[in-house]
Amino acid sequence: MPKRIAIVEDDPSIRANYADVLKRHGYEVSAYANRREAMAAFATKLPDLAILDIGLADEIDGGFALCRELRAMSATLPIIFLTARDSDFDTVSGLRLGADDYLTKDMSLPHLLARISALFRRADLAREAPQTEDLLERGELALDMKRFTVTWGGKPVDLTLTEFWIVHSLARHPGHVKSRDQLMSDAHIVVDDSTVTSHVKRIRRKFAATDPAFDSIDTLYGMGYRWKAA
Repeated sequence: MPKRIAIVEDDPSIRANYADVLKRHGYEVSAYANRREAMAAFATKLPDLAILDIGLADEIDGGFALCRELRAMSATLPIIFLTARDSDFDTVSGLRLGADDYLTKDMSLPHLLARISALFRRADLAREAPQTEDLLERGELALDMKRFTVTWGGKPVDLTLTEFWIVHSLARHPGHVKSRDQLMSDAHIVVDDSTVTSHVKRIRRKFAATDPAFDSIDTLYGMGYRWKAA
């Protein structure tokens, strides 16, 4: 059964172009011109992946609002921002809202297709999680590999699937340094270094919201990150 991709883009020619390319690569595509139209459809059925522009018609940050609404509906739905806005502020804002990737419209179509494919592979791996490691516990941390839930000191920590895999990669071998490339590989994403850094910052912030004393992730400048050994 083909994967279902939703595109939310207010420029009709760009919307039609991306939809045509994705359909030719075997995806089922639904395209929407604004946030209200998209949310009406998503309330009935969520896609398998969503591609969002930020500026949508009369809403300068409509894509950000839509990302927030989608993430509230599903913690695991792959979300990609595809936008002309390339500032660091917008990139960090999009990732903080829970997007899995942030791309600019000068990205080549083969690169976009590769990023989409990587997110779908990760989702498939999530459904095929090894039964031998249903629960990973490291001190206060507990990762449930069946439900893809995380707790710290018994309290839930609401991570996206990208964040879950990054924490899993780090916590599997406490004390071992993981480079950004290794984290990308383990999280089944293909992004640049700054995006990995943003994900790690957001992970720390979420754990700190549960426990202000949280300091289990070390940064080793020029090398990567590690989960502190007990």
